[in-house]
Amino acid sequence: MQVFSFPVGIKKYISIAYILLSSFFIIGMFLQHSYSSLLSDIIYKIGAIWLVFFLYFLLTVVFIDCIRLLDYFFHFLPAYSSFQKTVLGSVVVGVVALTVLIGHINAKSIRINNINLQINKQIEGNKTLTILMVSDVHLGAVIGEKGEKKLLQIVEEQQPDLVLLCGDIIDGNIANVRRKNLGKHLQQMKAPLGVFAVSGNHEYIDNIELAIDFLENCNIKVLQDQAITLSNGIQIIGRKDRQSKYSINDTPPLPLKNLISNLDTARPIIVMKHQPNQLNEAAKNAVDLHLSGHTHHGQLWPINYITQSLFEVSYGYKKINNTHFYVSSGFGTWGPNVRIGNRPEVVLFTIEFQ
Repeated sequence: MQVFSFPVGIKKYISIAYILLSSFFIIGMFLQHSYSSLLSDIIYKIGAIWLVFFLYFLLTVVFIDCIRLLDYFFHFLPAYSSFQKTVLGSVVVGVVALTVLIGHINAKSIRINNINLQINKQIEGNKTLTILMVSDVHLGAVIGEKGEKKLLQIVEEQQPDLVLLCGDIIDGNIANVRRKNLGKHLQQMKAPLGVFAVSGNHEYIDNIELAIDFLENCNIKVLQDQAITLSNGIQIIGRKDRQSKYSINDTPPLPLKNLISNLDTARPIIVMKHQPNQLNEAAKNAVDLHLSGHTHHGQLWPINYITQSLFEVSYGYKKINNTHFYVSSGFGTWGPNVRIGNRPEVVLFTIEFQ
């Protein structure tokens, strides 16, 4: 790179480190699926962090090159020496490294997002209900026992009436989850009306049947294109992830109208669907609350612009007709445990039924 200058002796080591680090993520993913171990975790994490570093280093270089291009026409930059180029390169590396570190700290700073809603349907008993919604925990190579314990702590502190897990609870490889003995904290999550989950695309990466067995052994009821009516009359529909269309261990998801056909539309209907697509389908079928995750809101800026172009709602709340929609940025992370431009969250809904 012409804009930076490093001593010849150092350049060789920089090139070797670049090639090695660039291969770590792919090697780590392969090892995670074929030989899950502490070594595979380390390689995978290093490779994942390198991806973030490279992304922001590349963006910085492109930005500097744009300035240099303008200087080519307008000549506003002073001449600078090889030493100044070395200093500039060191500063850029330091700033990018600091950005990644801040993003890592941010990824661990899970906030509780409180949202108040009104639904004009009746339920039995208490007319105010609290629902804790969690998506994209991604238990596995990166999110381990500390993350699981943090989730349990939040549930115990908030004491919701109902807990809903909207997919990607497992990162993909069930071997990582078993090797780390994860699940014991999930087993302790309790709510008066129950703890329910749906599959996400990551539950299908390894084996959907093993993923469901793991969750149900944690006392979490997994709804796969199923509806359940709670004791107070609320009806919950859990939808299969669209990834089921490509799984040899599962069948494609059913249309929403098929799942609603036997329900009482005069009573509240809550739908859990991991990926926030086909929102109008829910709005046309008397759904009151539709909960999704999946997007992570891009996880890393500026990838959020991509998720915003792919999904009608990449993050947050929207109302269509009488249907309330919410897409969470998620609890955990995929790949690097880094978030820049958004924060991880759990969502506590306080709903008044009239």
